[in-house]
Amino acid sequence: MTVGVWILGDQLWQNQAALNRTDDKSSLPIILIESWQHVQQRRYHQQKLVLIWSAMRHFAKELRGGGWQVTYTKSEDFEAPLKAWIQAHNITEVRVMAPNDRLFLQLVQNLQLPCKTTIIPNNQFLWTETEFKDWASSRKRLLMEDFYRTSRQRFQVLMDSSNKPVGGKWNFDKDNRQPPKGKLDTPKPLWFEPDVITQEVIAQVKSLSFPTYGKIELFRWGVTREQAMQVLDNFIEQCLPAFGPYQDAMVTGEETMWHSLTSPYLNIGLLHPLEVIQAAETAYLEKNLNLNGVEGFIRQILGWREYIRGMYFYVDADYFENNWFNHTQPLPEFFWDASKTDMNCLRQVLTQVEGSGYAHHIQRLMILSNFGLIAGISPQELEKWFHSAFVDAYDWVMQTNVLGMGLFADGGVLASKPYAASANYINKMSDYCRGCKFDRTVRSGENACPFNFFYWDFLARHRDKLQSIGRMSFILANLDKMPPAELATIRQKAAEWHLVS
Repeated sequence: MTVGVWILGDQLWQNQAALNRTDDKSSLPIILIESWQHVQQRRYHQQKLVLIWSAMRHFAKELRGGGWQVTYTKSEDFEAPLKAWIQAHNITEVRVMAPNDRLFLQLVQNLQLPCKTTIIPNNQFLWTETEFKDWASSRKRLLMEDFYRTSRQRFQVLMDSSNKPVGGKWNFDKDNRQPPKGKLDTPKPLWFEPDVITQEVIAQVKSLSFPTYGKIELFRWGVTREQAMQVLDNFIEQCLPAFGPYQDAMVTGEETMWHSLTSPYLNIGLLHPLEVIQAAETAYLEKNLNLNGVEGFIRQILGWREYIRGMYFYVDADYFENNWFNHTQPLPEFFWDASKTDMNCLRQVLTQVEGSGYAHHIQRLMILSNFGLIAGISPQELEKWFHSAFVDAYDWVMQTNVLGMGLFADGGVLASKPYAASANYINKMSDYCRGCKFDRTVRSGENACPFNFFYWDFLARHRDKLQSIGRMSFILANLDKMPPAELATIRQKAAEWHLVS
């Protein structure tokens, strides 16, 4: 009996479950496959293709250097090279760690291979699917905050000797929402120059004949475990001490602020969530860092990331077709070409995404998703764009995150209210409104900011549904105070925007 291991492009970790079941490296055939067919399913960002393929090639090199027997191949699909590899090595069982995405799991299950296929439970997350389902099935509500507190207790993160949260509170989020005032002394992000392998991948991506998105220059992401660890260390040393207060702020020319930039590496296995969490907690204990920043960062990993992944597999398959507001507007062309919008906030963020495949969580939630929500864009269209555009995007990340959190398409399964906001929020938390051709203070009229008239149009369109959400009562009361003539003008402005855009 010969066992072989198939390593997927987002499972690049030597301790991954399918790989760590043997000590005899030389006798274990391993295969990694670049599939042309697979990457044509979406108009992926060029930098994401470079990141994945270069990281795969570097990982294969790392494995070979460690004595493993590695086959690396490029092919139209997955099935043909798998069959050839199975035959060449007389493999009787192919082991693959459970894919992170439902569709890829189905692909693996539907392969017609001439041997047994064994799917090994995934160990790239802290909660298994079964453990999350056990937690969720016993609860009346599935709020992230409840899950986060359970996770803190389970893994004993930021807990005192009495099993209570350090600092007396579970959540210090209110201390992490300061607007960007004055000159901010932001740290420099850690980027990398492409090596020979990465340069070869860049040339390959440039030569692709099918449509892609974004700019490939300058590619600066890390592509190895060593580089991912350097990014984590840089965040802990240079960014985490001041991470808290301005983590929601947005500033022109500041793409990364104090954010960790670890998500692309976590999502392909170059970093494990527990080591990231422990690094932050250790820094808090040893360096006496501010608790609000450390807790806020750990909540992103131990709370939100684990929760989103757990919910992705917990909900029914039809969850991903949810459209609670029945929004059907097409995705505006400027999402694919930032130069085609005059809204400075959208142009700034979309230009940044085009250039790097990255934007931080508030840019994603309160600029991109917020606009999609209030403008009535199809949730499924916008989610597909998110998946295509970001270097850290996968089904398990984007579907529940964008549809549930960003667009409230599930009617409140994930979020307790829609994250809808007018230009007032954008002006408070960014400098994007300065110099914009639209007037952030105006709700209707020639130069009215689209975020304003779309916001009030959204509230009016969906008043009946929104009134069932308790947290919306205050703002709906303000809507009711608006003069009917002004509201009619606002709604006409919103309708005209869709006709001409």
